[in-house]
Amino acid sequence: MTGLDVFALIVLIVLIAAVVGIWVILGMMPGKIAAKRNYPQAEAINVCGWWGVITLGILLPLAFIWA
Repeated sequence: MTGLDVFALIVLIVLIAAVVGIWVILGMMPGKIAAKRNYPQAEAINVCGWWGVITLGILLPLAFIWA
């Protein structure tokens, strides 16, 4: 492996980690927003947010609107 191959691998790993991190943050946000606003169904919104992440974003907009 040359130095350029190692650099490309490191860049790829960092990009994948960033995408996963952003996806996890997006999954947590609706639940945190609902809890901050003392919404009575905050736990349901939290579950909807995580299911939105699992289903690749299908339920995520619903969770944000609900929060």
